[in-house]
Amino acid sequence: MIRLLICDDHLVVRQGLKQILADAPDIEVTAEASSGCEAMRLARAGGIDVVLLDIAMPNRDGLETLKQLRSELPRLPVLMLSTYPDKQYAVRCLKLGASGYLNKSADTDQLLEAIRKAAHGGVFVTTTQAEALAAALSAPAADRQPHEFLSDREYQVLRLIAAGQSVTQIAAQLALSPNTVSTYRARICEKTGARNDVEIALYAVRQGLHQV
Repeated sequence: MIRLLICDDHLVVRQGLKQILADAPDIEVTAEASSGCEAMRLARAGGIDVVLLDIAMPNRDGLETLKQLRSELPRLPVLMLSTYPDKQYAVRCLKLGASGYLNKSADTDQLLEAIRKAAHGGVFVTTTQAEALAAALSAPAADRQPHEFLSDREYQVLRLIAAGQSVTQIAAQLALSPNTVSTYRARICEKTGARNDVEIALYAVRQGLHQV
Protein backbone atom coordinates (compact mmCIF):
# COMPACT_ATOMS: atom_id res chain seq x y z
CA MET A 1 0.00 0.00 0.00
CA ILE A 2 1.36 3.41 -1.03
CA ARG A 3 0.76 5.91 1.77
CA LEU A 4 0.14 9.36 0.31
CA LEU A 5 0.32 12.85 1.81
CA ILE A 6 -1.69 15.44 -0.12
CA CYS A 7 -0.70 19.07 0.41
CA ASP A 8 -2.94 21.74 -1.14
CA ASP A 9 -4.39 24.83 0.47
CA HIS A 10 -7.79 24.27 -1.18
CA LEU A 11 -10.04 21.80 0.64
CA VAL A 12 -12.06 21.11 -2.51
CA VAL A 13 -8.90 20.05 -4.35
CA ARG A 14 -7.87 17.69 -1.55
CA GLN A 15 -11.35 16.19 -1.43
CA GLY A 16 -11.39 15.78 -5.20
CA LEU A 17 -8.03 14.00 -5.19
CA LYS A 18 -9.13 11.72 -2.37
CA GLN A 19 -12.26 10.81 -4.30
CA ILE A 20 -10.25 10.05 -7.45
CA LEU A 21 -7.79 7.90 -5.53
CA ALA A 22 -10.43 6.07 -3.49
CA ASP A 23 -10.79 3.38 -6.16
CA ALA A 24 -7.04 2.66 -6.36
CA PRO A 25 -6.46 -0.56 -4.38
CA ASP A 26 -2.77 0.16 -3.78
CA ILE A 27 -2.94 3.86 -2.78
CA GLU A 28 -4.18 5.27 0.52
CA VAL A 29 -4.39 8.97 1.41
CA THR A 30 -3.09 8.80 4.96
CA ALA A 31 -2.50 12.51 5.60
CA GLU A 32 -3.58 15.94 4.37
CA ALA A 33 -1.93 19.34 4.73
CA SER A 34 -3.12 22.82 3.80
CA SER A 35 0.30 24.49 4.02
CA GLY A 36 3.98 23.81 3.50
CA CYS A 37 4.65 24.00 7.24
CA GLU A 38 1.96 21.43 7.96
CA ALA A 39 3.31 19.18 5.21
CA MET A 40 6.77 19.30 6.74
CA ARG A 41 5.41 18.38 10.17
CA LEU A 42 3.49 15.40 8.80
CA ALA A 43 6.37 14.23 6.62
CA ARG A 44 8.80 14.35 9.54
CA ALA A 45 6.41 12.20 11.57
CA GLY A 46 6.91 9.37 9.09
CA GLY A 47 4.50 6.83 7.68
CA ILE A 48 4.43 8.56 4.28
CA ASP A 49 5.63 7.00 1.01
CA VAL A 50 4.86 9.83 -1.45
CA VAL A 51 4.02 13.53 -1.11
CA LEU A 52 1.67 15.18 -3.62
CA LEU A 53 2.52 18.88 -3.25
CA ASP A 54 0.83 21.92 -4.76
CA ILE A 55 3.11 24.72 -5.95
CA ALA A 56 0.90 27.75 -5.27
CA MET A 57 0.29 28.02 -1.54
CA PRO A 58 0.31 30.94 0.91
CA ASN A 59 3.29 31.56 3.16
CA ARG A 60 5.80 28.83 2.27
CA ASP A 61 5.06 27.85 -1.34
CA GLY A 62 5.54 24.46 -2.96
CA LEU A 63 9.00 25.17 -4.36
CA GLU A 64 10.31 26.21 -0.97
CA THR A 65 8.67 23.20 0.67
CA LEU A 66 10.11 20.90 -1.99
CA LYS A 67 13.62 22.20 -1.26
CA GLN A 68 13.17 21.61 2.47
CA LEU A 69 11.75 18.12 1.96
CA ARG A 70 14.66 17.19 -0.29
CA SER A 71 17.09 18.55 2.30
CA GLU A 72 15.59 16.88 5.37
CA LEU A 73 14.02 13.76 3.83
CA PRO A 74 15.95 13.10 0.62
CA ARG A 75 14.49 9.62 0.16
CA LEU A 76 10.87 10.75 0.31
CA PRO A 77 9.47 11.14 -3.24
CA VAL A 78 7.67 14.42 -3.94
CA LEU A 79 5.29 14.92 -6.86
CA MET A 80 4.50 18.53 -7.72
CA LEU A 81 0.92 19.47 -8.60
CA SER A 82 0.05 22.74 -10.28
CA THR A 83 -2.07 24.75 -12.69
CA TYR A 84 1.07 26.44 -14.00
CA PRO A 85 2.28 25.62 -17.53
CA ASP A 86 4.63 22.62 -17.73
CA LYS A 87 7.03 24.63 -19.87
CA GLN A 88 7.74 27.13 -17.11
CA TYR A 89 7.62 25.05 -13.95
CA ALA A 90 8.29 21.38 -14.66
CA VAL A 91 11.97 21.91 -15.42
CA ARG A 92 12.59 23.96 -12.27
CA CYS A 93 10.79 21.39 -10.12
CA LEU A 94 12.70 18.48 -11.63
CA LYS A 95 15.99 20.30 -11.13
CA LEU A 96 15.08 20.76 -7.47
CA GLY A 97 14.65 17.01 -7.11
CA ALA A 98 10.92 16.45 -7.62
CA SER A 99 9.89 12.94 -8.64
CA GLY A 100 7.51 14.38 -11.20
CA TYR A 101 5.33 17.30 -12.18
CA LEU A 102 1.58 16.98 -12.73
CA ASN A 103 -0.72 19.63 -14.09
CA LYS A 104 -4.11 19.71 -12.38
CA SER A 105 -5.65 19.03 -15.78
CA ALA A 106 -3.91 15.62 -15.90
CA ASP A 107 -6.18 12.60 -16.24
CA THR A 108 -6.63 9.94 -13.57
CA ASP A 109 -4.36 7.44 -15.32
CA GLN A 110 -1.47 9.93 -15.33
CA LEU A 111 -2.00 10.70 -11.66
CA LEU A 112 -1.97 7.02 -10.70
CA GLU A 113 1.03 6.29 -12.89
CA ALA A 114 2.98 9.19 -11.38
CA ILE A 115 2.24 8.16 -7.79
CA ARG A 116 3.16 4.53 -8.41
CA LYS A 117 6.32 5.43 -10.29
CA ALA A 118 7.46 7.83 -7.58
CA ALA A 119 6.74 5.27 -4.86
CA HIS A 120 9.05 2.81 -6.59
CA GLY A 121 11.90 5.28 -6.93
CA GLY A 122 11.22 6.49 -10.45
CA VAL A 123 10.60 9.91 -11.93
CA PHE A 124 7.39 10.67 -13.81
CA VAL A 125 8.12 12.83 -16.85
CA THR A 126 5.82 13.44 -19.81
CA THR A 127 7.20 13.71 -23.34
CA THR A 128 6.69 17.48 -23.27
CA GLN A 129 8.53 17.82 -19.97
CA ALA A 130 11.39 15.62 -21.15
CA GLU A 131 11.82 17.78 -24.23
CA ALA A 132 11.70 20.96 -22.15
CA LEU A 133 14.29 19.57 -19.72
CA ALA A 134 16.58 18.51 -22.53
CA ALA A 135 16.26 21.93 -24.14
CA ALA A 136 16.96 23.71 -20.85
CA LEU A 137 20.09 21.64 -20.23
CA SER A 138 21.48 22.03 -23.73
CA ALA A 139 20.42 25.56 -24.64
CA PRO A 140 23.24 28.14 -24.83
CA ALA A 141 22.93 31.08 -22.48
CA ALA A 142 22.05 33.40 -25.36
CA ASP A 143 18.89 31.41 -26.11
CA ARG A 144 17.57 31.24 -22.54
CA GLN A 145 14.84 33.51 -21.18
CA PRO A 146 15.86 36.08 -18.53
CA HIS A 147 13.84 34.40 -15.76
CA GLU A 148 15.80 31.18 -16.30
CA PHE A 149 18.79 32.93 -14.75
CA LEU A 150 16.90 33.79 -11.55
CA SER A 151 17.80 31.95 -8.37
CA ASP A 152 15.02 29.99 -6.68
CA ARG A 153 14.48 32.78 -4.16
CA GLU A 154 14.46 35.46 -6.87
CA TYR A 155 11.98 33.34 -8.81
CA GLN A 156 9.77 33.12 -5.73
CA VAL A 157 9.91 36.88 -5.13
CA LEU A 158 9.10 37.58 -8.80
CA ARG A 159 5.94 35.48 -8.57
CA LEU A 160 4.85 37.20 -5.37
CA ILE A 161 5.41 40.64 -6.87
CA ALA A 162 3.39 39.54 -9.90
CA ALA A 163 0.64 38.47 -7.49
CA GLY A 164 0.45 42.08 -6.26
CA GLN A 165 2.33 41.77 -2.98
CA SER A 166 4.47 44.60 -1.63
CA VAL A 167 8.04 44.27 -0.40
CA THR A 168 6.79 44.40 3.20
CA GLN A 169 4.20 41.67 2.59
CA ILE A 170 6.72 39.45 0.84
CA ALA A 171 9.22 39.94 3.64
CA ALA A 172 6.64 38.87 6.23
CA GLN A 173 5.56 35.86 4.18
CA LEU A 174 9.07 34.60 3.51
CA ALA A 175 10.47 35.52 6.93
CA LEU A 176 13.03 37.85 5.38
CA SER A 177 13.92 41.46 6.04
CA PRO A 178 12.45 44.09 3.69
CA ASN A 179 16.01 45.04 2.70
CA THR A 180 16.72 41.47 1.62
CA VAL A 181 13.53 41.35 -0.45
CA SER A 182 14.45 44.70 -2.01
CA THR A 183 17.82 43.22 -2.98
CA TYR A 184 16.10 40.28 -4.66
CA ARG A 185 13.75 42.71 -6.40
CA ALA A 186 16.69 44.73 -7.71
CA ARG A 187 18.31 41.56 -9.08
CA ILE A 188 15.04 40.59 -10.76
CA CYS A 189 14.85 43.99 -12.42
CA GLU A 190 18.46 43.71 -13.56
CA LYS A 191 18.00 40.23 -15.04
CA THR A 192 14.61 40.79 -16.68
CA GLY A 193 15.02 44.42 -17.73
CA ALA A 194 11.97 45.50 -15.71
CA ARG A 195 12.05 48.94 -14.13
CA ASN A 196 9.30 48.61 -11.52
CA ASP A 197 6.76 46.22 -10.01
CA VAL A 198 4.28 46.80 -12.83
CA GLU A 199 6.84 45.78 -15.44
CA ILE A 200 7.85 42.77 -13.33
CA ALA A 201 4.20 41.72 -13.24
CA LEU A 202 3.81 42.23 -16.98
CA TYR A 203 6.92 40.16 -17.62
CA ALA A 204 5.54 37.36 -15.44
CA VAL A 205 2.23 37.40 -17.30
CA ARG A 206 3.93 37.29 -20.70
CA GLN A 207 6.04 34.35 -19.62
CA GLY A 208 3.19 32.50 -17.90
CA LEU A 209 4.81 32.83 -14.48
CA HIS A 210 2.05 34.69 -12.65
CA GLN A 211 0.10 33.13 -9.81
CA VAL A 212 -3.00 31.17 -10.90
